[in-house]
Order: sequence, then C-alpha cells, then structure tokens
Amino acid sequence: MKRVPITGEFKKALPVLKKIQAAGFEAYFVGGSVRDALLEKPVNDVDIATSAFPQEIKKLFKKTVDVGIEHGTVMVLMEGESYEVTTFRTESTYQDFRRPDSVTFVRSLKEDLKRRDLTINAFAMNEMGEIKDFFGGEQDLYDKVIRAVGKAEERFHEDALRMMRAVRFAAQLGFDLEADTFYAIVVNAHLLKNIATERIRIEFVKMAMGKHLMQGMTGFIESNLYKYCPGLAQAEENLEQFAKIEKPINKERHVWVLLLYYLRIQNEKEARAFLKHWKLSNQLIKESTELHQLFLHRLLYDHTNATVYRYKKDLALDSETLLEQIGKTGDKNAVEQIDKNLPIHSRDELAINGKIILEEAERPGGKWLGLALEAAEKAVVTGELANDTTEILAYLKDKHYIS
Repeated sequence: MKRVPITGEFKKALPVLKKIQAAGFEAYFVGGSVRDALLEKPVNDVDIATSAFPQEIKKLFKKTVDVGIEHGTVMVLMEGESYEVTTFRTESTYQDFRRPDSVTFVRSLKEDLKRRDLTINAFAMNEMGEIKDFFGGEQDLYDKVIRAVGKAEERFHEDALRMMRAVRFAAQLGFDLEADTFYAIVVNAHLLKNIATERIRIEFVKMAMGKHLMQGMTGFIESNLYKYCPGLAQAEENLEQFAKIEKPINKERHVWVLLLYYLRIQNEKEARAFLKHWKLSNQLIKESTELHQLFLHRLLYDHTNATVYRYKKDLALDSETLLEQIGKTGDKNAVEQIDKNLPIHSRDELAINGKIILEEAERPGGKWLGLALEAAEKAVVTGELANDTTEILAYLKDKHYIS
C-alpha cells in the first residue's frame, strides 16, 4: 500500500483525526491535499472526512463552527488552527446541475468518495499515511490523465462546473483529458450555462494561471466550453493565441489584460463592460482597465515620468511583465530608475497646495484652482519646474492662473 509521510499540515491536523478515531469513528485526510502529497507538491491545507455525523463531531470538540452543517461540514478549531470536517455522504439527483436536491449522511468512505469529481481528487489517507484509492487515481497520476470518477456524464450532470475543473487541473498539472471524460465534456458543455459566472470565473482564472496553459486551454476550446463563458462565444481563434502564452501568468489582473489584448479589445469602455460581464470586483476592474490602457500605450511608446507617475510603479512594472508574456522585451530597470528619480510621487508631496494658491491669488476658488494645481503637478513631474513653492507660484503667474 502506498504511503505518504505524515509531515507539515498533516502532522498539525493529526490530533483531530486521532480524537475522532478514539471515539470509535473513521476519519481520513481526503481530496486535493492527498493528491498534492502524492505528487510531492506543497500542501497548504487539509480536509478531513469522517463517518461521524455533524452532531457527533460537535460533541467531540470544544470549539466548532457550523460552516455547512446541512451538507455535513463542521469547522473544528484546535490549537489556533481550523479544520473542515465533513461527514461521509451521498447525494440525490441534481435538478439544476449545481446543487443536490438532498444529502444523505452515510458511514461508508467508498460511498463518499464515489461522489467526487475526478479520480485524482478521490483519495483518502489514514493517520499512518496509507492511501485509500478505490477508483484508480494513483494510476491516473502516474499516467498524467484527468478522468472523472465513475461515469463522466453523471458527474457533470451533478455539477456542470466539474467540466471547468477538469480543464483547470489539466492546465495546473500538465495532464491530458481521458477520452471518455473529454467526450462527456463535449456532449455536456452547454450545461455550463446553468452555472453562476462567479464560479466559472474562479476556475477560468486558475486555468489561465496554470503552468501548462496550452493543455488546459486545448480542452477548454476543443470541448466548446468557451462558448458558454461571457464574451467568448465567437473567440476561438483569439483563445488559441492566448493559449500560446509560454510564461506562467502570476497575477489575476494579468489574466484579464492579456485576454483583452488577444480579444483585440482596445476601448476602455468596452474593456470595462467585458470585465463587468465576468463579475469581477470593482477594484479588480479598475486595476485591470488601468493596466490594460498602460499596456496598450507601452506597446507603442517608452515609459516617461508622466506614465510612471500616473499609473504608479506597481502597474508600470506589470506592463513590462506583460510585454514579456507576449514575447516582447520589457525594461523593468527603466521603470525602477524613473520612479526613483521622480521629484514627487503624489500631489501631497507638491510644494504648494490650494490654500497657498488662494492666498497668493486673492480671488475666490473655483474650477481654475484645480486646473492650476494640475498644471503645477504636471510641470514638476516632467521636470519643467523644481518642486519649489516660489518657483511654482511664479510659473502659475506666468500662465495667468494667478494675476
């Protein structure tokens, strides 16, 4: 029997497993953490499955939180850590391709694992590090194959998002979709329209940030899943170009800017509408559209004091990363040097403010005051003026902002 060393997060969570077992119940580490351990990848958190019912878990531990008790999940708080403990369960029919009509708690580990999406996510591991693998997941890891547990069509009818998860794991792990699983995605791709955009977006971003983008995108495109994603129905050729990005994408806003670029969207209003359709947060839309505009500018022009000051160093450096993503030459050193030599980094650092200008002008405030501050700010940033109160006031008088 295959064994995994009980170290790191597994070792920290071991007291939870042992306490459940001491009460006469079964308890295992399950899912992605076991898969990652078998692949010798870092394990950042663990999930626990048990034959104990939720109320039985609540009696065993002093501190618990009902995070999803109707589906069998209780969060156990122990020694400053939190662990999701879920009762073995089976699920009924799925009327909306998203949620089961009902959940039944069971005492059988195998029955619980049967409802999971992919064989490589259907592992369980006991306190000794021994692996339970009922569906050939270990062989699929060895063969680098993404395969649905049991009948693929049934798994995708239970939750259509599992089709996106399949191509996402292909991109993250560099695995190929098993033939029957791929065919089931092709036949059922249309069911993705029943899934909330927010859930689709999460899987799409994870796929786009995978180290093996081409493998994930190939399944995404050839199965027609893309046709049921916001704004992508007519974008097959654009997505094929996106799929050729070789360097891993490390930030979500980079995903969206590169997607906008390959979709040939240049207008800021159109870009904003596209991102809004994907249900991005307002902050992420703001960051992505600003970076998109800067990136388009950078494709034609070098950075200047004005661009680095306006967009700030963080986005300016991102624009250089994006150039490298599409096979062009970025210059992060130039950004660093420009930022270092900027006379000011915000208007707050300007050696003048509205109060000083009003005192010098001896006239009521109005639109002219904002224009005067903007002119002074621009002149200082570009080096036309020193950041000196007397010099700036003289400049504003010369430009007739102050009489």
